[in-house]
Amino acid sequence: MRTLEQVAAEARRCTVCAAHLPLGPRPVLHVSTTARLLIISQAPGTKVHETGQSFNDASGDRLRDWLGISREQFYDVSRVAILPMGMCYPGRLPNGGDAPPRPECAKLWHPRLLPLMPRVELTLLVGSYAQAGVLGPGAMAERVRCFADYLPRYFPLPHPSWRTVGWQRRNPWFGELVLPELRRRVSALLEQRRTSVRHRTASTAPTQNEERQRRPEQRQAGGLGDRADRAE
Repeated sequence: MRTLEQVAAEARRCTVCAAHLPLGPRPVLHVSTTARLLIISQAPGTKVHETGQSFNDASGDRLRDWLGISREQFYDVSRVAILPMGMCYPGRLPNGGDAPPRPECAKLWHPRLLPLMPRVELTLLVGSYAQAGVLGPGAMAERVRCFADYLPRYFPLPHPSWRTVGWQRRNPWFGELVLPELRRRVSALLEQRRTSVRHRTASTAPTQNEERQRRPEQRQAGGLGDRADRAE
């Protein structure tokens, strides 16, 4: 069986959509076998394409604020994995705005990568493309409002672009109800990771809990389907 590192390296060399990418292929993903939090996002913007670092822009600052975590925590791939629906910058639409993620990408790579991340406990579906790809067609705002319906596996979120600032003002329930629960769950997962590391370094003998963690349930996001919104 191939390892996650091998499949991720192959994904980073992917050129399947090269003819459709105005800046050429540069797949951006951050994955590990130990991450408990997975962010399925939309597609890189130009700054992410240039730097090779997901959410390395104002939308990333907004997302980290929603999660209540630092840049250091966010980019700790041992705890947080980031896998877009489209791993390359898709370009712009003729009438303005970023093009949607290339449809070939998630269908090709998610089924290969997700089974190799067995410790993922919570998947954030950031933006309507991610939500449509995993959950099927549906209204983004309604899914975010009814986030509890998708727990404990998924947590739908809007895309943290500048457009969301106005949306958030018009929907105060997002800050009052959604964000506190989001931060609580994210904090618990990241603290669980730190506690697990401390236990492993303190003793060479695995505990019963660690033995159970070594037989994790595979968690694979299913149903890669329709699209809905914009690239990140």
